[in-house]
Amino acid sequence: MTSSQRGRVRLTAVSLAIGALVLSACSSGGGGGGEEPLENKPDKNRADNYSLGTAADSAGPAPAVPGAKKGGTVNVLQRDAFTYLDPAQIYYADMLTVQMLYNRSLTSYKVDAKGRVKLVGDLATDTGKSSDGGRTWTYTLKDNLKFEDGSPITSADVRQSVERLYAKWATDGPLYIPQWLSGEGQSFRKALPDGPYKGKHLPKDVLDTPDDKTIVFHFKEPHADTPYAVAMPNIGAVPSDGKKDTADKYTNHPVSSGPYKIEKLNPGKSLTLVRNTEWDPKTDPVRHQYPDKFDIRFGIQEPDSARRLLADRGSDKQTMSFTNAVTLEAGEEVAKDPGTKSRTFLEVQPYVDYMAINMDRIKDKKVREAIAYAMPNAQILGQFGGKRAGQVAGNLVAPSLAGWKDFDPFGKTKKGNEGGDIKKARQLLKEAGKEGQEIVYAYPNTTEYQNVSLVVAKALKAAGFKVERKEIDSNNYTTEIAKVDNGFDIYRVSWGADWPVGSTVVPQLFDSKAVADGSQNYWHLKDGKVDAEIARILKIEDVEKASGEWVTLANEILTDDVPGVPLFYNRQWSIWGSGLGGISYHPVYGTANPTGVYVK
Repeated sequence: MTSSQRGRVRLTAVSLAIGALVLSACSSGGGGGGEEPLENKPDKNRADNYSLGTAADSAGPAPAVPGAKKGGTVNVLQRDAFTYLDPAQIYYADMLTVQMLYNRSLTSYKVDAKGRVKLVGDLATDTGKSSDGGRTWTYTLKDNLKFEDGSPITSADVRQSVERLYAKWATDGPLYIPQWLSGEGQSFRKALPDGPYKGKHLPKDVLDTPDDKTIVFHFKEPHADTPYAVAMPNIGAVPSDGKKDTADKYTNHPVSSGPYKIEKLNPGKSLTLVRNTEWDPKTDPVRHQYPDKFDIRFGIQEPDSARRLLADRGSDKQTMSFTNAVTLEAGEEVAKDPGTKSRTFLEVQPYVDYMAINMDRIKDKKVREAIAYAMPNAQILGQFGGKRAGQVAGNLVAPSLAGWKDFDPFGKTKKGNEGGDIKKARQLLKEAGKEGQEIVYAYPNTTEYQNVSLVVAKALKAAGFKVERKEIDSNNYTTEIAKVDNGFDIYRVSWGADWPVGSTVVPQLFDSKAVADGSQNYWHLKDGKVDAEIARILKIEDVEKASGEWVTLANEILTDDVPGVPLFYNRQWSIWGSGLGGISYHPVYGTANPTGVYVK
């Protein structure tokens, strides 16, 4: 949506303010855990861990990983198949992680050996230059950028990546840039309803490419956080030659601009990435190209991957996962094994898990409150490993977000409330005259969420609901719940800020304009007061003041509308085989970072 920076913008001051706050990233796959005491672990999502890089920081090659070697195959075990490989449609942590290997955006995140993060130019020479009070942003492409077929990457290819987002099929990825260029909600699509596929382009006074190296964005309003918006995977390079961009079918084989390219995709089963020989490391400050190949397999449940990696036998020694976590079933074994210390990490993620309530179907606020009080947060978290998996949540935004305040209207963090407040829930349901209310509860068919579904159903039944559990293929789950007419009453969702201001959380989740297939207003909240307040806060020029206002609004939404139940703030506990090195945590995406991995 729109930035919280309006009016006259001083780039340096605002960029420093944003860089000093906590970055996050989109939707999570959940999970996590590790050794205690967790309170003493340093949090890589702390405020002073982030900064805005210079042109020098944006130059390649990426700093060498100590001890790294070239060659070999890295095996990757993933629970869910990637819904999309097309950068235009990517917005979830597992896909955000894999796209780093074959896709480059205008800017990107450079993570050093200590986990410190700098936003740097990726395809671009720097993080951008602003003018016209922050309404105009200019980017210059680096020399010697090429696609996997050897063709040069030009400004026309960056324009293609932006303009294809206007097509009606491009619904699942972030839409900041097209909305800033052409209008809020879905209205931006009117500016180029067919995308670039019928030979039309946006006017030069909206998006200009005066030469092969220059891209100029002319926004309707100032947007000081543009450097972060163009780090999203869909603001990169897609061939503009009219042949390789196959619109909604491009997801079957996106053309690589990164160190690896797609060799073979077996939908739902496997993905093989091999070296892209046209990638020039001198242009890339973020990525390496150590392994010959990434062999990615889908359908591996998290307990199974954890046990295999703990056993560390055969080819599993050269195996990792981007997002599969060590969960309850294998957690104690991993925690007690001293040999895993050098091949695990436990880190705080920037994500919040929720139980969304479909307000189109559950219209009575008291019924929604009954669901909220009944929800057994701690028991749900226990299915992932308890404190090792995360922290019980009281409010709608993560503690890592600037301006966060402790808020717990449903008493979720109170001791002894592990099973929810069933008595209060029954009372509310009785007051509403809805005892025996039927609830259709959708959940992914993974081991953890099958267990969670039993816990949730038991609590809701105790509160007086009738519960129909509806299992969804985890490969399709995020697509199904993001449909407006999804047919479900409650379902798990997850979210984190795309960058460190509340404007990347509250409008996306709660603005009525975001009620659309593929959008993130999962609860279908349509509250005129909320919309008006979002519009007001978006006009606040002071980023620090706006941050507090976003948190206040989120707290009001939780109590006044009750669109869902905050469940827990995530942690990620990852393990990998002893035959791999160079694996680190990516604080922005909350996953294992594959860009420096090597086979020992």
